[in-house]
Amino acid sequence: MCSLQALCSGLPLRPLPENRGRRAGVPHAPVRTPGLSPREEQLALKNALRYFPPDVQEVLAPEFAQELRLYGHIYMYRFCPDLEMRAYPVEQYPCRTRAAAAIMLMIMNNLDPAVAQFPQELVTYGGNGQVFSNWAQFWLTMSYLAQMTEEQTLAMYSGHPLGLFPSSPEAPRLVITNGMVIPNYSSRTDYEKLFAVGVTMYGQMTAGSYCYIGPQGIVHGTVLTVLNAGRRYLGLQDLAGKVFVTSGLGGMSGAQAKAAVIVGCIGVIAEVDGAALMKRHRQGWLMEVTDSLDHCIGRLREARKRKEVLSLGYHGNVVDLWERLVHELDTTGELLVDLGSDQTSCHNPFNGGYYPVQLSFAEAQSLMASDPTAFKGLVQESLRRHVSAINRLARERFFFWDYGNAFLLEAQRAGADVGKPGANRTEFRYPSYVQHIMGDIFSQGFGPFRWVCTSGDPQDLEVTDRLATSALEEIVAAGVTPAVKLQYVDNIRWIREAAKHQLVVGSQARILYSDQKGRVAIALAFNQAIARGELKAPVVLSRDHHDVSGTDSPFRETSNIYDGSAFCADMAVQNFVGDAIRGATWVALHNGGGVGWGEVINGGFGLVLDGTEDAERKARRVLSWDVANGVARRCWSGSPTAYEVICQTMREDSGMVVTLPHAVADERVLQALRL
Repeated sequence: MCSLQALCSGLPLRPLPENRGRRAGVPHAPVRTPGLSPREEQLALKNALRYFPPDVQEVLAPEFAQELRLYGHIYMYRFCPDLEMRAYPVEQYPCRTRAAAAIMLMIMNNLDPAVAQFPQELVTYGGNGQVFSNWAQFWLTMSYLAQMTEEQTLAMYSGHPLGLFPSSPEAPRLVITNGMVIPNYSSRTDYEKLFAVGVTMYGQMTAGSYCYIGPQGIVHGTVLTVLNAGRRYLGLQDLAGKVFVTSGLGGMSGAQAKAAVIVGCIGVIAEVDGAALMKRHRQGWLMEVTDSLDHCIGRLREARKRKEVLSLGYHGNVVDLWERLVHELDTTGELLVDLGSDQTSCHNPFNGGYYPVQLSFAEAQSLMASDPTAFKGLVQESLRRHVSAINRLARERFFFWDYGNAFLLEAQRAGADVGKPGANRTEFRYPSYVQHIMGDIFSQGFGPFRWVCTSGDPQDLEVTDRLATSALEEIVAAGVTPAVKLQYVDNIRWIREAAKHQLVVGSQARILYSDQKGRVAIALAFNQAIARGELKAPVVLSRDHHDVSGTDSPFRETSNIYDGSAFCADMAVQNFVGDAIRGATWVALHNGGGVGWGEVINGGFGLVLDGTEDAERKARRVLSWDVANGVARRCWSGSPTAYEVICQTMREDSGMVVTLPHAVADERVLQALRL
């Protein structure tokens, strides 16, 4: 059995580890079909072998070539460690710096089989959200982190550890870029080839930045979305007896089941992958499962009548479920669903992100590998049926929103009826959840802040929950606007109840929506608790890239930006650089994430609190910029909410001077275009 010490000692070469291939009993990524030419196949093999000295290349070359032929990528299964992959307590990592040990903990959490979607393929979530491109990169990265001092920075090029370079204690210990390709070469086809050749990768968001915290990472946002959808569309504060239908029980989408229970409604979630469905059921995130549509509809009716709180997993295709709901409406006149969305991985629709209704799960996996063109045709036909059913239900009192997974974008490309008369490029028949719900929350400066207790002790997490609650309550007591107070009330309720919902999967972590003032207050409270020994080990602060400032995505995070800049990525890039120069422990910048490759630029950070004054200074600087940047951009784009928030922020911080927009006072001046 490998140890953490061995894991940090570099590639195991003499002897080579046994080649056990793909392990049975764990989910595996779909076969990729990059369509490489013979010359490109040779390049992929050559690129993989350059990690290894000549004396082992003859052994490795045939098996790497076989992986490329069988799976469409060289994962280097031989080098998958036999050590249990999980977030070990930080003091167990053999490192020279606390920061490096914390990063190692976060990496191993992303690859924990209880957390990761396809652990042997180094995929954390979203079907293709890679931590690394191959296992050699994992071993080298762990070795570099073990060697690292406070005078060095590790540069990561799309999973590849370029090396340790001299820097300073003020600099980040780690700088990550994923998928940074020349814009003209950012098509889906380009990605498939570049990934297969081993020169880039798709890091999703928190997969490639080592900041994923399991499905909890999205559950709070899902709770806020469903809660506010009920308020906006149904006019209700209480969702008892209301039905929310959606799809997906994977790494991110799995949050939907837990969120339905937390808000008190009936959640029916379809999932084609039985392993993913049962994983959520075993973890307690999904209450009941069925593979029968008849039973599903019957149970739904029963729960509606009794106003039960229920999360029901339907093992089957969501299109079948939507079409059955249409059948019930047309034959009985009964509308059985109130709210609906979709969390299939439509950013990757033709390689396992969306399974067509015409095929079984196994048939679909086979066809996507053997005949990608035919598979694509079936996916697009399925999307048209999917939308047709939703459109029928939406003629009644049913409300649907896009969950930022490129569902409506791909449906439009498939020819589905999702158009909206007079709409701009980012608008469809149905709104995205950012356009109707989360956009205003982001404009107020609230977003998915998170932290990880590196001790691994649940008691430390309890302490942080208490400290965070107190910090937010003190801010409210000091006085905030009514709109901001509503956000604080929702979030204080969340953090008070978080422990009872058993959200932890993997590391001892917590997600909490907060604004700049709240994040800074929480960070300072944690840092002081570490200094006085109330918390046993450092705390890592981070956030989802899906946040106020972290992501430029015209079909999700910035879909409610209407000044024409929704397709510009200055905010996300500035955020990445700004966090780095203000003291973040590590920073990441990605192409893709959520909506897909070529559709998004996003970034994230990690900040290690160790109880020192230096950590406090860095936390103040990083967290203030990390929120204010996005609020200022949203203000400039015309958001009145962001305008109000950034003006208040400037009043509280004399060092901040933001350019404010002037509204056009008289629309008649725009008639100058006719002269």
